Parts: sequence; structure tokens; C-alpha cells
Amino acid sequence: MDASIRLDKWLWAARFFKTRSIAREAVSGGKVHLNGNRAKPGRTLSIGDELRIQRGVEEFTITVVELTGARGPAAIARTLYAESEDNRLKREKLAEEHKLAREQDASRERRPDKRQRRDLVRFKNRFD
Repeated sequence: MDASIRLDKWLWAARFFKTRSIAREAVSGGKVHLNGNRAKPGRTLSIGDELRIQRGVEEFTITVVELTGARGPAAIARTLYAESEDNRLKREKLAEEHKLAREQDASRERRPDKRQRRDLVRFKNRFD
């Protein structure tokens, strides 16, 4: 366990972002707030700090439980933070809404793809 760790490195180790550079860009772009304030990538974290992380449409509100700079398995990464229960439920509800929206879009009729167009041409040519 490290005594202090950079914010961008911890976000990468906790698997919120795939690379440190993406984590650094997110922090610099204002997508990560530390204890209610905008932070810089090099800011050091402490146990008990509260983070609000905006990742796409998902928003995480977490408390730092453990500090590490080593990226490990996802199961271990989940032990580095504690997410508030109401935030987790809100994220799951939002994910379900997006899933339903995708299913509705998939049910709409779309233009034929290349294979379907070829089948249509073959079908029409049979009657010429």
C-alpha cells in the first residue's frame, strides 16, 4: 500500500479508465472531482477522499478505501473504493433505460445491408 498516489494513477489502477493517459485527460477535462472540487491529475489522494467520476453517461460517486498504484484484477480493483448505494442504484437504472432504448432502436426497420440488396436484385431479376 502506497502512502500517497497520484489521482490519475489511482483511477487507472482502480480500472475506471483503460490507460493512465485517458485518466489524465479525464481529470484535466473536468470529468473527475475530488471532494467536490475540480482536481489536477497530479493531485495526491488520501484514504477517505470522495471522488465524482463522469465516464460517458455513467457517473460514479465513490469513497477511496485503499491506495495502490498497481493495476490488478477487476475483483481487487473493486476493493479500492466504496460506491454509495443510491449512486449504484441510479447507475443501474440508467443502464437499464439505455438497454431498453437500444432494443427499441434495433426493432426499427433499417435499410437493407449488402447481402439483402443482392438477394433483392436476384429476386427481381427472376421475373424479368
